[in-house]
Amino acid sequence: MPVLRILHLVGSAQDDFYCDLSRLYAEDCLAATAERSRYDFQIAYITPDRQWRFPRSLSREDIAQAKPISVSDAIELITAQNIDVMLPQMFCIPGMTHYRALFDLLKIPYVGNTPDLMAIAAHKAKAKAIVEAAGVKVPRGELLRQGDVPTITPPVVIKPASSDNSLGVTLVKDASEYDAALKKAFEYASEVIVEAFIELGREVRCGIIVKDGELIGLPLEEYLVDPDEKPIRTYADKLQKTEDGNLHLMAKDKTRAWIVDPNDPITEKVQQVAKKCHQALGCRHYSLFDFRIDPEGQPWFLEAGLYCSFAPKSVISSMAKAAGIPLTELLMIAIDETLGSNKTGVRIQNSELVNTLPIKR
Repeated sequence: MPVLRILHLVGSAQDDFYCDLSRLYAEDCLAATAERSRYDFQIAYITPDRQWRFPRSLSREDIAQAKPISVSDAIELITAQNIDVMLPQMFCIPGMTHYRALFDLLKIPYVGNTPDLMAIAAHKAKAKAIVEAAGVKVPRGELLRQGDVPTITPPVVIKPASSDNSLGVTLVKDASEYDAALKKAFEYASEVIVEAFIELGREVRCGIIVKDGELIGLPLEEYLVDPDEKPIRTYADKLQKTEDGNLHLMAKDKTRAWIVDPNDPITEKVQQVAKKCHQALGCRHYSLFDFRIDPEGQPWFLEAGLYCSFAPKSVISSMAKAAGIPLTELLMIAIDETLGSNKTGVRIQNSELVNTLPIKR
């Protein structure tokens, strides 16, 4: 078997937070999947100043020693390396869109979803509108801009339309709390979603992988929520800074998240809905969706998180492991799909769907 040359695209063109988050996951991926008989790993590291570096490793020392170069010089270097596959490790909006599009132009295949789909998924209202049109239940909501007034009666969840890790998210139980919640959400995005609060229930994530063109539902991951003490998950439930300045993945704490027993009746129900979401959005290779389960056991789509770093701590990696698929095999499956037939779901071809949520003017 020929050795595949894989370029890990790491860092962030947006800010230091996303740079650190990307480096954290990519470093774990490199350590866990390095097989010299199979892969030749290269690293491209991008910083918020839009400079590129090609370090030997993702240690802070090696990154500091790597010479920063411009995008034009980086393109010249990359095209000379005969890269077989690019593995995206960037979680910022430019990383998920512009930088993936660059590799489309370079005709270098990459694992994961396309830039246009990543842009849709990053905008929670657009993703909700598309899956709702495919028959998936979503909380009733509206999209607000600065100066707009909510019309939905509390309780509601207010959140930025395009931010991750529950930044700027607030549960509003009384209309008097609207102003403070909106102010907080608008700190992270120019558009804000106000959506009806779905009573608990449970909160789960479902991953889908594509193998030989077929959709495979993975075991669910469930998160610690409580109707009284913790009705929604917050930023503190997901990430935290350690004393040495590094990010710690709070969501990987087994007291906060765990794999659901595959025999739990909710598993098959959520997997079927997740496959419908995957097909409606036109995902390829893999997908990941968050669902709120109401007291009657009905799944409600919350958002799509269409990324996987193939690190042991990645959600899809954890789900695959629980299904008996080791990380090295998971990566091989994704690479085979990328280099092979690359079959995808059927996307709903209607640009009007992204505007079906009420937008206050």
